[in-house]
Amino acid sequence: MRFFKDTHIDFLGYWKWAFIGSSVLIIIGLVSLIIKGPKYGIDFAGGTIIQVKFTDEVDLAKIRKGLQDIQLGDSVIQQYGPKNQNEVLISLKKTTSSLKGIGENIKEVLTTLFTEKGFEIRRVEMVGPKVGKDLRQQGLWAIIFAIIGILLYAWWRFEFSFSIGAIVALVHDTLITIGAISLTNREFSLPVVAALLTIVGYSINDTIVVYDRVRENVRLNRDKSLFNTLNLSINETLGRTFLTTFTTFLVVVCLFIFGGQVINDFAFALVVGVIIGTYSSMFVASPVVLLIHNWNKARARQTTAGPSEKSRMAAHTSRSKISASKIAAMNKAQKSSKR
Repeated sequence: MRFFKDTHIDFLGYWKWAFIGSSVLIIIGLVSLIIKGPKYGIDFAGGTIIQVKFTDEVDLAKIRKGLQDIQLGDSVIQQYGPKNQNEVLISLKKTTSSLKGIGENIKEVLTTLFTEKGFEIRRVEMVGPKVGKDLRQQGLWAIIFAIIGILLYAWWRFEFSFSIGAIVALVHDTLITIGAISLTNREFSLPVVAALLTIVGYSINDTIVVYDRVRENVRLNRDKSLFNTLNLSINETLGRTFLTTFTTFLVVVCLFIFGGQVINDFAFALVVGVIIGTYSSMFVASPVVLLIHNWNKARARQTTAGPSEKSRMAAHTSRSKISASKIAAMNKAQKSSKR
């Protein structure tokens, strides 16, 4: 079962447009993140979450008014999941020490407002601010160490330029996914960090497949330029990339639609990451390798230039300067004669 058989798409020919598009997406995401600030979930911000399911449709204002007596402080009461499920999420920004027995207190208040069979407290999660800060730092270090490990692996298996291309693609995928989460006003939590690590692993897998084919084609076609070899390799692995991406995309879309509210942010990050990861393997990682190769080639050409060539270039430069001075003198003379 083969798709895209014998294609000859000029992927490398569009690298400038791809870089412009990626830069725009990254800048928009970073601006959103700076303006709004990261919206941390309970895992990172600290506090308490109480999830309550009601048997019938409920008025949030009624719940908010009833909970005022137990002084919840800075709290957010909102609909959770589809409206027909009648679930409510109560988020509290307090330490766990001040929230001892908060689940029982809320249950007592709700019992006075509704019948005891009219609701069910499904979960009570508490995270202290110190623990939330530690989790936030550990999540960031996990992503950084994962990228460093992949850099070392790609450097060991391929040339250094290939490892740089892979890392640029991974940073590109991570930044765009973070920007998408910020733009859609979603929370940064431990499941989102898990999704980012999954994206890093998924993206590098597709990039390594392309790099392997590039290495094979370089050995088989030594007379071809790296530009043509990269294009050939991407086209040859296009069918495999399509099948892998398509089947993975079906799974993460099902998770996003049917997985429920608890893993919705996780599934959303995966949906964005699968698309961007596939795109970066073709339009980011490979062009970076080509740019580094051309830069190294230009440096080597300058370094290996012989004395005669250097003197010829210097003589050419001096002749150009003399010619320019002569032209300037002639123009000055013409202006004087006209006067």
